[in-house]
Amino acid sequence: MSTNPFGKFMDNSPKGAAKKEAIRQEKKKMKKELRAEGDRRRKELYEKRMGTYVKPVEESKDKKGAGFKGAGKKQLPFNKNGRPVVTIEKREAANAAQVMPLNKFLAHSGVCGRREAADIIKLGNVMVDNVVITEPGFKVTGKEVVKYHGKTLFSQKNMVYILLNKPKDFITTAKDPQGRKTVFELIKGATPERVFSVGRLDRNTTGVLLLTNDGELTQKLTHPSFEVKKIYEVKLDKPLLKADAEAISAGITLEDGPVHVDSIGYVDPKDKSVIGIEIHSGRNRIVRRIFEHMGYDVKGLDRVMFGNLTKKNVERSHWRFLNDKEVRLLKFMNQSYVRKTKEKHVD
Repeated sequence: MSTNPFGKFMDNSPKGAAKKEAIRQEKKKMKKELRAEGDRRRKELYEKRMGTYVKPVEESKDKKGAGFKGAGKKQLPFNKNGRPVVTIEKREAANAAQVMPLNKFLAHSGVCGRREAADIIKLGNVMVDNVVITEPGFKVTGKEVVKYHGKTLFSQKNMVYILLNKPKDFITTAKDPQGRKTVFELIKGATPERVFSVGRLDRNTTGVLLLTNDGELTQKLTHPSFEVKKIYEVKLDKPLLKADAEAISAGITLEDGPVHVDSIGYVDPKDKSVIGIEIHSGRNRIVRRIFEHMGYDVKGLDRVMFGNLTKKNVERSHWRFLNDKEVRLLKFMNQSYVRKTKEKHVD
C-alpha cells in the first residue's frame, strides 16, 4: 500500500524546464533508435548484395530451460564476440566494395570537400536511387545511383589520374608503328587500369602531361571552349627581340588563322633567348609555330603548367598520382585556372 494516500491525486510529472528536457531526451532516444535500425537494415541489404549475409540465429531454450543459440538447428561457427565467422572469400568480396558516408562519396566524386558536401546534402540537393537524402552519414557502396542537381556522380575509386614529367624522345600515343618509345612505358605497372593522355606533347616537348581513364574530364580539358591555361618555357636559337615579343602579344596570324597569347616575357633578363609564354589555345604545335613564324628556331620546349598542375617535386621521367583537391580543381574548373571570357589580354 502506498505510504502517501494522496499520491494518486498528485501530479508528479516534471514541470517547466525539466519537462522540456525530458521531451528532448525522449526525442533524442527515438532518433538514435531509428538511426540504429536504419543502419542495421542498410547493412543487411549490403551484406545480401555482397553474398555475406548470415541470418541471425534466434536464441531459444532447451527442455531444461538453458538458453543457447540455434537450438535444434545446424550450428554455425561463432567467434569470441558471438558473431558468425565469415569465410575469407566472402570477406574479400565484401571488402571489394567499400562502404562510405554519402558526404565522403561526394568528395571522392570531385564535387567538393567533405564539409561542403555535408551542407549540400542537408539542403536536399542529393538523391540516392531517386530518394532525397539529407543525412551526410548515410552509407553508400558506390553501386547506387547518386545524383547531385540531376547529374549522376561516380566515385573516383576506379578513376586514375597520373601527372607525368615527360622527357624528350617519348611520344604520347599508346603504340607506335616505328617502334619509338612511348610515355606509357614510363608509367608501366602504375595501375591496372587502361589510361590515355589528355592532349598530346610533341616527341621533343617535355613537361607536364596528364594521363587518365576519365573520359568526361579529358573531353572537358581538351575542348576549345574551356580554354585550359598552359604555360611553356621556350628556349630559342637567339634572343627574342622586344618588337617581336610585342607583335606576338598583340596577336599574329598563322596559316590556320589568328592566334593570341595571354602573356609573354623573358624568364631570365640576362638570357633573352629563354621565354615564358602563357596560352590557352590547344592547336597542334602552336607554340613552335608562333616562334617559327617570327623567324626563330625552337631549341627546347617545356610545359611547366597545365590547368592547375605543375611539375613541382616531380623529376623528369617520373610521375605521381593526383590528390583529391587537384582532381576537384580540374573537374570543376576553378576560376583561378580558367579564362571566363574570350577577351584578348595584352601585357
